[in-house]
Amino acid sequence: MIVSRELSRVLLLLGVVVLAGCAGVPLGEPVSTDTAPDSGSDVATANGSLEVHFINVGQSVSTLVIEPDGETMLVDTGHYNDDGEYVLEYLRQRNVTRIDHLVTSHNDADHIGGNAAIIDYYETEADEIGAVYDPGIAANTVTYEEYLDAVEAHNVTLYETREGDAIPFGEATVDVLGPPEPYLENEARNENSIVLKLTHGETSFMLSGDAEDDQEAYLVDAYGEQLQSTVLKAGHHGSSSSSSGAFIDAVDPRVAVVSSAYDSQYGHPHEEVLQRFADRSVPAYWTATHGNVVLVSDGTNVSVRTQRAAPTEPRSVRDGEPIAPGTAGDAAERARIGGGGAVAVTDGGDDGDDGDGGDDTDDAGESDAETAPESNGTLAVATINADAAGDDGENLNDEYVVFENAGTETLDLSGWAVEDEAGKRYVVPDGVTLAPDETLTLRTGSGTDSAHELYWGAGSPVWNNGGDTVTVTNATGDRVLAESYA
Repeated sequence: MIVSRELSRVLLLLGVVVLAGCAGVPLGEPVSTDTAPDSGSDVATANGSLEVHFINVGQSVSTLVIEPDGETMLVDTGHYNDDGEYVLEYLRQRNVTRIDHLVTSHNDADHIGGNAAIIDYYETEADEIGAVYDPGIAANTVTYEEYLDAVEAHNVTLYETREGDAIPFGEATVDVLGPPEPYLENEARNENSIVLKLTHGETSFMLSGDAEDDQEAYLVDAYGEQLQSTVLKAGHHGSSSSSSGAFIDAVDPRVAVVSSAYDSQYGHPHEEVLQRFADRSVPAYWTATHGNVVLVSDGTNVSVRTQRAAPTEPRSVRDGEPIAPGTAGDAAERARIGGGGAVAVTDGGDDGDDGDGGDDTDDAGESDAETAPESNGTLAVATINADAAGDDGENLNDEYVVFENAGTETLDLSGWAVEDEAGKRYVVPDGVTLAPDETLTLRTGSGTDSAHELYWGAGSPVWNNGGDTVTVTNATGDRVLAESYA
């Protein structure tokens, strides 16, 4: 075990509890040790909703997680230049009265900026901090010293947390995938981030801290397909040093979330990363233009909610208008990730700014179903018939995709585009609409368009019989859905 000099000071004064690492333990299985907290039951089926809030904190990151029974986890606390102000305000607005688990992904000042203030507030004015989790590598900064001083002053339990540990978290499973033993890259802080995989039913979230190429390579080598997650928080604020192609491929996310400032002095998110997401048809939500990004999982589906409507096609994210940290306004549903992995985009009503400073939850763990904006329109794939009867090339109109509007208001599909994996593209003519519960069939061959049937006009089959992906983008280039079949 490696304990840094500064952390040793806390060890002497408080007694740091070391979570006994157990590298290589299959994900989702509880870790049994004498020193680790009870990792809880291995939940086979999901009950209730898990909320993951990516708070808009500018050139920083802070993620609030609320499990179905209301237990809370806060991963990182924002930048030192605002001393936790934005995070504390967000927590107070949502009546989060206790932080059960405060996780420090790593001790850079742009991740622990609010640690001291949040510990002081919850220990003196609210219902305490349950425990703090730290990778155990010190930083020579005033921000880090203030964080340790707060831990010491309030006698908060501090766990040194490593790969193989499990954090008990009610109905959800939390697997700790990093940092490993021994540390990577001579104890470089970014490369030894606490990496968490949160699992709720069939859905999962990958929180990779500032892990860069070496730690990502380690994770891919150690875990492979076990990294697969519904949602990926892009590492290191969207830096090109993170979110490598191999790591994205292993995680295979349906959506990605990037947390950085609109005018980032580092140029985050980097174009290389956005291109990697675009190449894999992964929509990107950027806190700088979407504001607070809230994902709500019922264990099968994930609702994606943001304060503002903004482009999600990765190469177009900079076309959105900036939204300042601390801006008031609810998060409206923008997309829904179905159990099969398809992403369906909804119109989301207005931009969710009612000026009350609230969000989609009133109290920790309690979804505000009565006031959450209702989905206006949701395009989904009802049927894919890739294998036409007889000779595919001679029976092109028996190769088709059926779309349906699963929402509550009519969708205007003018200018929307349908593509296959090879880049074959069809653009919906102007004036085509789809009412709620109605279907629209797109046939590969030629014919006369009608209210419920469109014809691609292709001279050869489009959809591969052995598997393909139906991708739809709207008139502004945002990805609406991606439905794969095998």
